[in-house]
Amino acid sequence: MADRLTQLQDTVNQQAEHFCNSIGILQQCSVPSKFAGFERTGSQTPQQQVHQQQQLPQQQQQQQQPQQQEDFPQLFSTLISRCAKDIDTLIESLPSEESSIELQVQSLQRLEAENKESAEKLEEIVRKGELLLEKIQAALSDIAQSQLDMQYSS
Repeated sequence: MADRLTQLQDTVNQQAEHFCNSIGILQQCSVPSKFAGFERTGSQTPQQQVHQQQQLPQQQQQQQQPQQQEDFPQLFSTLISRCAKDIDTLIESLPSEESSIELQVQSLQRLEAENKESAEKLEEIVRKGELLLEKIQAALSDIAQSQLDMQYSS
């Protein structure tokens, strides 16, 4: 599992993706608007522009039908708000600057105590394992000696 800073970075990147995707959907669903002084586009004549403007509402209706079925604004607002809550939670879980030295010292002391306890347990397990190994080797030696004695007596 990633540390808190990496989680925070991933969540901020995810939030940026949500913003970019929502802007893309807005651009895709938006209706063209007119600007004063820019009524003629490129090399189109006024008649071509009128014909294009008449076709535009039909195209918009065709494009908006499937998009109205899917509620993109609701989806992205939910995603963005959830992500913002996650970011807030991750930020709150980070250690504060004032108590970071004290917390680090306490944490290190606790870790050292746990490490010492684990080392003692490990040493005890190793000691028991070595005793068990000696017993097994002695038993195997006795078995081997017994087999040799049986072969020579036959």
